[in-house]
Amino acid sequence: MKIFIDGDGCPVIDLTISMAKNYGLECIIICDTAHSIERDDAKTITVSKGRDSADFYLVNMLSKEDICVTQDYGLAAMCLSKKAFALNQNGLIYDETNIDSLLQSRYQAQKIRRAGGRLKGPTKRTAEQNEKFKISLENLIMRIKRGE
Repeated sequence: MKIFIDGDGCPVIDLTISMAKNYGLECIIICDTAHSIERDDAKTITVSKGRDSADFYLVNMLSKEDICVTQDYGLAAMCLSKKAFALNQNGLIYDETNIDSLLQSRYQAQKIRRAGGRLKGPTKRTAEQNEKFKISLENLIMRIKRGE
């Protein structure tokens, strides 16, 4: 089991690396040339800039039971198709019961933006969100280790 981080705007990079280290797991950050992310306890792979280039690279590296930390519903869906696990920065674990509705809401938001509409942006990150992410990632790691 490895933990992959979609480095594009991920607010829990350091927390994820710390948890991976605690569990003896390799942590790999994937980003494109628009982002410069270097951490001591994680491997960083920088790919050419391009639409979804980091996402496709990450998915091609995934194996069954790996974990991906991402805010991107499309990437999460690709991870699930490879029998890997995915969760977002707030601890939401993507699965077959929620991914379709999340992709649908993303599509609706894109339609609104294309039509000139505006959507509310994300709120300021809280310590509670970090704690929820930490608990969720820890539970997921333990679940995978138990073979559930």
